[in-house]
Amino acid sequence: MLPTNISLNNKTVLVTGAAGFIGANLVKELFRSIPAVKVVGLDNMNDYYDVSIKEYRLHEIEVLASEHSTSTWEFVQGSIADRDLVEDLFHKHKFAVVVNLAAQAGVRYSIDHPDVYIESNLIGFYNILEACRHNPVEHLVYASSSSVYGSNTKVPYSTEDKADSPVSLYAATKKSNELLAHAYSKLYNIPATGLRFFTVYGPAGRPDIAYFSFTNKLLKGETIEIFNYGNCMRDFTYVDDIVEGVKRVMLRAPEKQQGADGLPIPPHKVYNIGNSNPENLMDFVQILSDELKTSGVLPGDYDLESHCRLVPMQPGDVVATYADTQALEADMGFKPDTSLREGLRRFAQWYRNFYNT
Repeated sequence: MLPTNISLNNKTVLVTGAAGFIGANLVKELFRSIPAVKVVGLDNMNDYYDVSIKEYRLHEIEVLASEHSTSTWEFVQGSIADRDLVEDLFHKHKFAVVVNLAAQAGVRYSIDHPDVYIESNLIGFYNILEACRHNPVEHLVYASSSSVYGSNTKVPYSTEDKADSPVSLYAATKKSNELLAHAYSKLYNIPATGLRFFTVYGPAGRPDIAYFSFTNKLLKGETIEIFNYGNCMRDFTYVDDIVEGVKRVMLRAPEKQQGADGLPIPPHKVYNIGNSNPENLMDFVQILSDELKTSGVLPGDYDLESHCRLVPMQPGDVVATYADTQALEADMGFKPDTSLREGLRRFAQWYRNFYNT
């Protein structure tokens, strides 16, 4: 395992996408685990999905922050695509570590709304890189995605594999982030680590992700569509496992080194964070149904089969996702291990309480 070379105690951390699913959970974990830390959260609070869930997450952060008198929380509503805002924040706070989780998410949404992906995922990330260049940071950690593996057929997906065949604009923007970060690391010696997340789920997650949208539809008695006639595999990763992986990576920046030519060897790495246990979609739907019944969201006699429809593959989708996490285990001493049933149980309990079903 790599030694920690960064301390977050008494440091200032920027988390972009702080009202997002992973961002909000990361901020809460920093307050719980770091004795004294200042966290600045940036989020544009767009309405891609229900803003009330983002507001719920921010409220949870505020409550937790108020319980830790040695730490501080500052939230800024704005976009990473606003270069002046980003530059002002970096100049004002002198961030030690930056975690860029802000992005326009969603594979299918990118097919019909490409502009927002270019603005947030490319221009916005470029602004973050430029700010790190002119305001040196100890470590830039940024979100990539398992989507970068595109049409790869070799599984499990390894970071050593080529990832140059994206099947969606979203995936292309995430791969572009990795290339841009690598170039900036080489040119300006910026320690940077990209994280390829695999199908993140859990309480207060994104309503556009299958487990959440399926729940909404089943509760209304609507029919859910299961792509590729149910013959898809997904490496579902519980959000707490994702956050633990991100936190460990934050503390271990790639070391700066000089090459034989006297120029920096790019201090840049990429890791997969996934559960390494892909689940068949039909099994996933059955487990979700079981836990929704147990939690009381759905009645015990709910007829799941009559509310499922098998449909062909959709543009931008892939048949399977499966993470090879050997590098994460070796370098960070961590392997995600929350079972799908346990994770969906926690989601179902949260859903019941949040929506008062």
